Amino acid sequence: MNKHINTGMSFGLTSGVITTLGLMVGLYAGTHSPLAVIGGVVTVAVADAMSDALGIHIAEESRGDLTAAQIWQATFATFLAKFFMALSFVGPLLLFELGMAVAVSVGWGMTVLTVLSYRMARAQRIAPWKVIGEHLFIAMVVVVVTQLVGVWVADTFQVER
Repeated sequence: MNKHINTGMSFGLTSGVITTLGLMVGLYAGTHSPLAVIGGVVTVAVADAMSDALGIHIAEESRGDLTAAQIWQATFATFLAKFFMALSFVGPLLLFELGMAVAVSVGWGMTVLTVLSYRMARAQRIAPWKVIGEHLFIAMVVVVVTQLVGVWVADTFQVER
């Protein structure tokens, strides 16, 4: 796979997992509403995928050493990876009760990050456990912090859960 597509896919998959899990956990903690969580996930799949694709597009353009084709490869790879990664979290929401769906989604997201991190570490010839551990730690910090934020929002604004 060429490095521009790899850049977009790696960024899109990682962002798709982290952003979607953060949103799901925060909305679940704050609302306990399946509609809010599903709506949030679908919104992230569209709006944030477009935003991330534009971000990669501008970042790649700012390098000044890439062709337009290389820039667009990274742009489309980012959009597609983020869009489909985010949408993959809808499945558990449709199949399970909301609390279980969020737990399954956390497991799914951590699995994706583990595989992505392992492949990256192997390609760079570094110890996979270090890369996997670092990435999973960061992801879990996001999950915990967004859960706390969701609870805080619900408590602060008197939202019934």
